[in-house]
Amino acid sequence: MIITSSRTTIIVAGIIGVSTFMLAGQSFAHTAKGAHGSKTSIKVSGGKRCITGNGLPNHDTGSFPNRGNPNSISSQRIRLCVTTSPRKGSSPRQVNGSIGVGVNGVQFRPGTADYYDPSSRRGFSRNPASGWRLDGLGARRTLGMDSNNAHVDNRGLYHYHGFASALTKTSGSTLIGWAADGFEIHYLGNKRRSSYRLKKGTRPSGPGGRYDGKYVQDWAYVRGSGNLDQCNGGTLNGKFVYFATNTFPFLPHCLWGRVSSDFRTGGGGAVRNRGPRQERGQRSAARQGGFLRTVFGQGRRPPRQAIRACASKSDGNRCSFRGRGNDRIEGICRNSPRGDLVCAPRRR
Repeated sequence: MIITSSRTTIIVAGIIGVSTFMLAGQSFAHTAKGAHGSKTSIKVSGGKRCITGNGLPNHDTGSFPNRGNPNSISSQRIRLCVTTSPRKGSSPRQVNGSIGVGVNGVQFRPGTADYYDPSSRRGFSRNPASGWRLDGLGARRTLGMDSNNAHVDNRGLYHYHGFASALTKTSGSTLIGWAADGFEIHYLGNKRRSSYRLKKGTRPSGPGGRYDGKYVQDWAYVRGSGNLDQCNGGTLNGKFVYFATNTFPFLPHCLWGRVSSDFRTGGGGAVRNRGPRQERGQRSAARQGGFLRTVFGQGRRPPRQAIRACASKSDGNRCSFRGRGNDRIEGICRNSPRGDLVCAPRRR
């Protein structure tokens, strides 16, 4: 390892390949080649940090396909840019898909699109009707996670649902990546504790049984029970950052800053070999966006109450808020065209 004092250049060499960095917000270029032919470039210019590459990890992975995951890892075309001057807003925004990207160019995607579904052969599907969403690491065997807390989606995109030790080895520090709003993501082990707690008792519906962490709805945010906020945010050396934790939510599911448009389109970065399943998903998202525009108006931001109603929820969860005249409005959390997760009134 070689470190220079002026711009903190770190060269890491080993079985995971070679990586060159400049940390702490400085301009740097990084190229990594590893076990899967990883190629990543990270450059800072014009107030943006841009990560480009093929999305392949610079470390060994589990076997894919496997019993819980039918997909194979494949090269992608990734370009993700985030601001180098993030600002924390007054309320968090739920983010589906990629919430950030690692220092090795592999994306963080802590949420899943899988819900409890007794009518499915596997016991789960993309149908959100039950309201019980599988947590990636709570259902790690079911979803075929490897020892890096990662697996592969239907496009061949390898991605993390939690912390991977290769990230701190790559950076040579606690920095593991950047969130879609530009804030850094760090890992400090048990020095940073999530404020989510496992509910007690049994589930009132859906899969039934005791709360065991398999589903996102098994957890409740209890302010002050840990030292992080609802988005796994906190301070490090006097500045706001996000943290990866050893317990749920493992990575942020919501962000406090303005999400880069690169993460709003296609769930994070461009990918090649778009298949029929992806196109169907994009058509579905377009229909959903059209419905929300009809509900809230073209070009209008949804009411703040509708956004707050989904602050600690996931896409497809039930929600409610008070509208004009203090009327109670019930709905479902959906992504708006602006990228907000909002409580969309039920269709009549």
